[in-house]
Amino acid sequence: MLTKQDTCMRKAITAHERLSATLRFLATGRSYEDLQYSVAISKQSLSKIIPETCDAIIATLQEEYLKFPETEEEWLDIAKTFEERWRFPHCLGAIDGKHVKIVPPANSGSYYFNYKKDFSVVLLAIANANYEFIMVDIGINGRISDGGVINRSIFYEKLNTGSLNIPRVARIMNSETVLPYVFVGDDAFSLRPDLMKPYPGPYLSPQQRIFNYRLSRACRIIENVFGILVNRFRIFKTSINLDVKTIDKIVMAACILHNFLRRNCNQYIRVGVDIENLEDGNISTGYRANNELLDLQITNQGQSQTMARYVRDQYMQYFNNEGSVLWQNRFTNLNTFT
Repeated sequence: MLTKQDTCMRKAITAHERLSATLRFLATGRSYEDLQYSVAISKQSLSKIIPETCDAIIATLQEEYLKFPETEEEWLDIAKTFEERWRFPHCLGAIDGKHVKIVPPANSGSYYFNYKKDFSVVLLAIANANYEFIMVDIGINGRISDGGVINRSIFYEKLNTGSLNIPRVARIMNSETVLPYVFVGDDAFSLRPDLMKPYPGPYLSPQQRIFNYRLSRACRIIENVFGILVNRFRIFKTSINLDVKTIDKIVMAACILHNFLRRNCNQYIRVGVDIENLEDGNISTGYRANNELLDLQITNQGQSQTMARYVRDQYMQYFNNEGSVLWQNRFTNLNTFT
């Protein structure tokens, strides 16, 4: 797919050279003009090679390394790992979104202008318990209110139409408690029966604080995934100065490569992720402390649905009774879990 034919005028740039230049571009964030000297390929050629190579990465690797779950069995595997590693039962993934800074296209006006007075497209993603993306939705313009970002995603459309094949309400492992399967997110999202978010406000009961702590442990997954992505692919530390279609390809290719390296390279995560000291309650933040992508704006959702609030209360009851862990009171008393 990357191999081109030689011509009578010159030899073709090899597949190895094309891939090497693209990986260097993603890893360093250097412009085509700057990169051309280190890879010995003109910026005009790079402007064609890098989008083509990103297309090849997507076509070759996406099916294996970033395939959205389609069956109930795949969702159950994700939920099982979340419960085993993060003690949050029936969790199908942690969802969050970030603004990817761009140089706006000519004559685009305020179309990409976000709430931080910058220009961006939105990267909406879901991660599993292994710090891998299981869903990526790219390209929503930064001007869209953050509460509306998820509403415009393909994921949300499938969630609303019931076409995700999410498992039905079931008993929690080794328990008599019955709870639905849910995604977890932060205050940027609306509370739904299938999407849990924290209890709002500063004046919370001890039980609500424990729920928020347990939820935050699961949500840290996606925060760390974004942090790893930014630190390994420094293109995300820049304002990307390319056309929007190419930016979408670059972001998708980087997310696929993240999953590929996560599974195949032990050295990919160099410094580690959040570490909880279960003795003193302190949290040593990992990659998410150096995450330079802009958060989605906290959304005032008004009154949540009655059923959604009921489901959250049921999870709260579980975490405060048979689903409790020994250290949760220590963490919530110290207020160190955000």
